[in-house]
Amino acid sequence: MEDKEILIALKKASTHLSNVIKMVENKEYCIDILQQNLAVMGLLKSANNKLMERHLHSCFANAMKGTNEKRKVEMIEEILKINKMSK
Repeated sequence: MEDKEILIALKKASTHLSNVIKMVENKEYCIDILQQNLAVMGLLKSANNKLMERHLHSCFANAMKGTNEKRKVEMIEEILKINKMSK
């Protein structure tokens, strides 16, 4: 996974979040704010998914090819922990 795609999603989320903050400060219509906030959340989720995909194809795949069984277990536990946090 290219860093470029991840950075684009994160930068878009940052821009949208700044807009959401301004909307709240300006006391704009709540539904409009909620819609923009959901857009931020979607962009962050997209970036998170891209980061996980990159991790699985690189760090994780390399660890699974190796012979260090302890490291393999650690890598699996890390992914399970992140998965639990994302719910």
